[in-house]
Amino acid sequence: MRYKLLGLVLAVAGAMPLATADTELAFPPLLEPAAQDAKAARLAADLLSRYHYKAMPLDDTLSSQVFDQYLKLLDPEKLYFLRSDIDRLAADRTRLDDAILNEDLRTPFAIFNLYERRAAERMAFARSLLAGGFDFERNETLMIDRKDQPWPATETEALELWRKRVKNDWLRLRLAGRDDAAIRKLLDKRYDNNAKRLAKINSADAFEAFMNAYTTAIEPHTNYLGPRAAENFDIAMRLSLVGIGAALTEHDGHITVRELVAGGPAMVSGQLQVGDRIVGVGQGPSGSMEDVVGWRLDDVVALIRGKAASTVRLDILPAGGGPDAPAKTIALVRDTIKMQDSAAKAKVYSVTSGEGKRRVGVITLPSFYEDVAAMQKGDKDYRSAARDVARLLQDLKAQQVDGVLMDLRNNGGGSLREAVALTGLFLGKVPVVQTRNAKGDVSVATNSDTAVAWQGPLAVLINRGSASASEIFAAAVQDYGRGLVIGEPSFGKGTVQTVARLDQIARNPKPTFGDLKLTIAQFFRVNGGTTQLHGVMPDMRVPALGDDSLFGESSFGNALPWTRIPAVDHQPVGDLKPHLPRLKAWHESRVQRDRDYQDLVDDLAKARAQRKNNVISLNEDVRRKERAAQEKRLVALLGGAAASAASAAGGTLADDGLQFNERQLARNLASQKARDDANDVILNEAVNIVSDSVALKAGKSQVAASVSSTRPTMIKDLLLQGSSEQ
Repeated sequence: MRYKLLGLVLAVAGAMPLATADTELAFPPLLEPAAQDAKAARLAADLLSRYHYKAMPLDDTLSSQVFDQYLKLLDPEKLYFLRSDIDRLAADRTRLDDAILNEDLRTPFAIFNLYERRAAERMAFARSLLAGGFDFERNETLMIDRKDQPWPATETEALELWRKRVKNDWLRLRLAGRDDAAIRKLLDKRYDNNAKRLAKINSADAFEAFMNAYTTAIEPHTNYLGPRAAENFDIAMRLSLVGIGAALTEHDGHITVRELVAGGPAMVSGQLQVGDRIVGVGQGPSGSMEDVVGWRLDDVVALIRGKAASTVRLDILPAGGGPDAPAKTIALVRDTIKMQDSAAKAKVYSVTSGEGKRRVGVITLPSFYEDVAAMQKGDKDYRSAARDVARLLQDLKAQQVDGVLMDLRNNGGGSLREAVALTGLFLGKVPVVQTRNAKGDVSVATNSDTAVAWQGPLAVLINRGSASASEIFAAAVQDYGRGLVIGEPSFGKGTVQTVARLDQIARNPKPTFGDLKLTIAQFFRVNGGTTQLHGVMPDMRVPALGDDSLFGESSFGNALPWTRIPAVDHQPVGDLKPHLPRLKAWHESRVQRDRDYQDLVDDLAKARAQRKNNVISLNEDVRRKERAAQEKRLVALLGGAAASAASAAGGTLADDGLQFNERQLARNLASQKARDDANDVILNEAVNIVSDSVALKAGKSQVAASVSSTRPTMIKDLLLQGSSEQ
């Protein structure tokens, strides 16, 4: 998936910033490469030039591409650099390869330092505008997406861009009901906080940004992971970590508890509450307490994590207390935390049809996770996506469901082995996917581990965010005629990555160099085609929620092309094509009468029109009318009860003009709950289609899901057997 620059960098680009108009502008400290950075870069370059599927020599040609990618990563909306900056930096276009090969990274760091300087200047100007206010009767507009625009030719042109951005920030808060004095105070604090974030960017961030400009200039899915990013990648794959079981966020300058994990040390102890602010962290029963006020979130998280059964002490400002409230010290024993929210889960839905009720089981799989370390140690109960889904299928069979829907929307992939094993749960021991390496050698991945766990009607729900392993599974289900694929065309990522541990290669005892995730092969379907670029085309289409030109493999300028190899010998187990005309007719008839579905279609059309227009009005009357219409549609989408509950809890419906960390935690949580409880129009219709396919398989051609009751009813929420939430 597309690499995103570390949150600290892009957080600055999304808002307006910093120092006061009557004080001297303070620039962030100049960053310099650490000693290990140059060695890590050279080691990564050696691996990329020898083992990447699209191996490219690190020369002036590639250097020029890295240069363009670096500027795009730092300043994607052309808001910071001036045209004169770009012209001056052009002398470095063919020097970035030398910087890596000669192990001298001063040139890329100089570019990063200039970016930070320009950001500080733009922020200072933005904050200086707050004293004056704006005229909202003027018919001005703000361009939404500037990535295809040129860099500002002059300082005056750049400042005009920022004036409109600040004006839009002000207008959003004004429309949400705030007066000018409150707006001025809030924006002043926001920009000051953003300035502080800018100052927290360190040399490791700058190095990771440059290295990812290098890797993604070769191919979109090759990335460099610094030591901390590599650790988080491992956690995401195994769905577990050692800590206290608390989700943290940065709020109003403090690291704040956002959520407690059920069964984790923090919740079990009763000593930590949502809203508590962590101001100090100490190791062991008597280690010195480190003051963490003003620290970066990831730095505090690193202090709190540790070894299982070890003790961490926290200095806490209790929720609701002021900044001068007395702190209390608590001690917690770290334990293994299972990330249940990121694991497979299932629900059973009831669908009304002409012959009564049908039950459809929906399994939502966020990723193809696998605890490789536990597996290699011989742990028979190691965590994996296919194992969890197998347990859920047993539960669904006990619930006597008539059909199963695998919801892989926004599942970006993961373990190839898990994709093959998951396919086996529905197809048995069959060839699943072909891979071709850089030498042209083709191998076939055949499921040999899992037996069929579900033989009934099956469908797979995908969207543009379904990528890689998700596409392998969906393509196999489609190629074997095992089930329907419903949704929109998938991402189109048909490449295989492996992770090279740079420290292991360099024989470093401590994690210093980070990891390199590089592309080494390409996927091919059993029919010989590839999911690369084109993705998986669904049998039953639903409205696309995004813009294919902005998201997906086809949005990358250097993506590998679509191609074909010979098909592997495989025997389809079914043929759903004869049923498609009837399913599509029932679907069209049903959604034409489904008000929620039609509202979604209308909203998506309006969003596409706005993206195409690429501007929003800065006139208050125009925006008020747009806001009123948005509020009305959101109430309809959420349903009266959910909307009322969100409002009563202080949640938001229409845009409140606030950034995430500016809202009270209770309001954020209420808004999130309202979104979670919202009517999932696409899922509802996919469940109805599964119900229809059940009828057709049973030879009943006149018993579609009722057009008078298009929203399936959730009747049971299933938990994984034998699992515990910690």
